[in-house]
Amino acid sequence: MKYTKQDAKAYARENMTGIWAAALNPFHEDLSPDEAGLRSNIRHWIDDLGIQGLFITGKQGEFWAMTLEERKRNMSIAVEECAGKAGTIMSISDQNMETALELGRHAQDCGADYVVVHAPMLSFCQDRGELLYQYYKRFCDELDIGIAMWSHPDSGYLMQPEECARIADLPNIVAIKYSVPRDMYVRLTHMVGDKIHVSTSAEHEWLDNILELDWKLYLCSSPPYQLQTANDQRMNEYTQLAFAGKADQARRVFDSLNPVRDAIKRTKPADKPTAFGKYWQHLLGQTGGRVRPPMLELSQAEKDIIRKGFDECGLKL
Repeated sequence: MKYTKQDAKAYARENMTGIWAAALNPFHEDLSPDEAGLRSNIRHWIDDLGIQGLFITGKQGEFWAMTLEERKRNMSIAVEECAGKAGTIMSISDQNMETALELGRHAQDCGADYVVVHAPMLSFCQDRGELLYQYYKRFCDELDIGIAMWSHPDSGYLMQPEECARIADLPNIVAIKYSVPRDMYVRLTHMVGDKIHVSTSAEHEWLDNILELDWKLYLCSSPPYQLQTANDQRMNEYTQLAFAGKADQARRVFDSLNPVRDAIKRTKPADKPTAFGKYWQHLLGQTGGRVRPPMLELSQAEKDIIRKGFDECGLKL
């Protein structure tokens, strides 16, 4: 651990900044983990793309399709490859709380920087405020590592800004990945101030959130390595321009990525987002690989459409 529990917030305010990406997890043809591919991707993301932190074993990483030992192994690999060069935040999300805590202890032991825990599914509950507070409090009581909340529609509800602000007072809560409508995360940002990082995965809102809300952290999804190459780092460029207060220049660079955003949106099959992401990685020269069930693979016709959009989008390889 690089900090104490009581110092977690201050440490994260200073060090958990910039662009953090959520890693897709490559699998071989026989669906076994492709560790060499994962290592290669991480090195590319850090060394060539300058990504400042990685979100490991999350939804992009198909955590629900992995065994407990596979998730732990992914964490250890990421720490090894990122050591001294990029931060790590490990998704320990699981509906079983003991499993999540076991993953959290492994994250601490293997040298991760932070963990993230998504809000649990809460069947039949209509009043969730106290339950959610006690849920995150237990993680804070039993773990010393900095913890990020994570609220998204997949839980069946959205954590309200007031609920999140109360949880943000816990000592080692350092951030929230808040996948909610913009008005909700704007409210929370104003409520918590500099206490924790508030972020969302929507890249198309990132520039406005830097300029209007003074956000310092993009946490996180796949755009940092899907919109960029070693020779075309416009997301990094507009981010740094915005951080420097050069709004007009940042906007021009941001807008220049619209053809890439459009190609991704237009060619991504609605029922195959993970397979799409991995094939787009393949086209970029990264390791994509197969998806595990229940996710579906792309057809050849779908690959042809995606390749055409990729070839026309203007990314420089």
